[in-house]
Amino acid sequence: MPNTGISRRTVLAAAGATAAVAATGIATAPAATAAAAPTLPNGTSKDKVLVVGMDGLRYDRIDAAKAPHLKSLMTNGTYGRSLLYANPMAATSSGPGWSTISTGVWPDKHGVKDNTFAGKNYGRYPGFLARLHQVRPELSLFAAVDWPELDTHGTVTPGADAKLVYNNDYVVNDLVITDITEDILRNQNPDVLFVYFGETDEIGHNNGAASPRYLDAIDVQDGYLGRLLTAIKARPAYATERWTVVVTTDHGHTDGGGHGGSSIEERRTFVLAQGPGIVAGARPIDTRLVDVAATVFHQLGITPDPSWGLDGKPIQQRSTDPFDSLYGSLTGRVDETGIPAGVLGFTRTPPSGWSVVNNAMGTGGVTEWRGWSFATDEFWSRSQRDQSRELNVRARGVFAVADSDEWADKTFSGPYDSTLVTPAYGVSGASSVTLDFTTFYRQEGAQTAQVLASFNGGTPTPVKSYTADAVSQPQSLTVAVPAGASSVSFRFRYTGANNWYWTIDGVKVTAS
Repeated sequence: MPNTGISRRTVLAAAGATAAVAATGIATAPAATAAAAPTLPNGTSKDKVLVVGMDGLRYDRIDAAKAPHLKSLMTNGTYGRSLLYANPMAATSSGPGWSTISTGVWPDKHGVKDNTFAGKNYGRYPGFLARLHQVRPELSLFAAVDWPELDTHGTVTPGADAKLVYNNDYVVNDLVITDITEDILRNQNPDVLFVYFGETDEIGHNNGAASPRYLDAIDVQDGYLGRLLTAIKARPAYATERWTVVVTTDHGHTDGGGHGGSSIEERRTFVLAQGPGIVAGARPIDTRLVDVAATVFHQLGITPDPSWGLDGKPIQQRSTDPFDSLYGSLTGRVDETGIPAGVLGFTRTPPSGWSVVNNAMGTGGVTEWRGWSFATDEFWSRSQRDQSRELNVRARGVFAVADSDEWADKTFSGPYDSTLVTPAYGVSGASSVTLDFTTFYRQEGAQTAQVLASFNGGTPTPVKSYTADAVSQPQSLTVAVPAGASSVSFRFRYTGANNWYWTIDGVKVTAS
């Protein structure tokens, strides 16, 4: 988010409200707090959701701050941390970040790559408030932001029955937003609220994420969050309501201040949620930023239509991916020099029932990537920045990776030729079997990538070959089951010679 200097403010009651309150000029705290709360329609749901967005809040700095309310939510809720994309998919900037949070899809769908919002595709992928207004028009919806681009570009506020939109004086307007939202929570009956705070980002730009002032800004926003939580609990009907609170951020910051690039610090994001059905103290490894919208829908009892094309899932919904079972056995670097020693993130030992065939694999090379390995986003993307490894956004937790480019960074002999083999799955009586997985593949030169099927342990037959880039895409391959076949296993064979890479995740086999 840009640091735009002097502030102009506007308080708006959105379409459908009986009146609009507006004020312009240089904002001061006394004048700003004099603005009346807009009037919302009376809510209809006992299931209610408050989403609090804290711009540019680097999750690893929360630990160093006091932040009692954030830390209480972590104790009593589910806290998933993950990394963003980077260019060329999108910059680690607010436009793409809040678009991802609001729409529940990645930038290759919502179209926002930077703060110009050029290419936005909100007509196809609207924000969750707009979607709620479509499918549950009886809900009472509220939005408050002090980065006005989230309103003018249609990122967050469309669908809201009432909204507050302020211009960039975060010290003043974060407080005003808190005052008015607290009033609404205590004295009205909203169902879903999105509230945005910008001071952490402003201080991050001006002072850096490593500065004491950044920690102070976290504590200030934590105090605002605490006021909203207290207001919820003070509601007359609180005992009969089911509240979910979600806190998230759009990107991180460098120690010195700034974001938009591909460093780990700029890519850090989190989703923190507390509410019905959300496990206390959980630290999932498979959470992604697209999960905010899906969590809102789930907590309201709404099942997303497949046509919505959501990339996210509810934060409490765990992955059944076999590679995630390896998380506790991941180790640190061996030959890689760009990965800090304390980052545990890879193993070459496959999950139970899986195998890696390296009979034709060359010798030497970087140990971590000699044949199919299993790694986290942080470990793998740290191995070499700005070669598009940051774009592996649809993989979650631990995934399988064959990377001849990184393997060849140390003296080697022979080709890269490695095959990942699934367990055998029963197909007796089925006419077809479907293999679903998520893949990220970059093509170069004579490199090859094949998916093969083997029935009853017979000769593997190719069912898919990759000859062009497939950047973080879901795949679904359906294969006819031969007469008399009782089992099938699939193979992912990758060959290359200092070329690019192939990742596999979320493998699911279904016979029908």
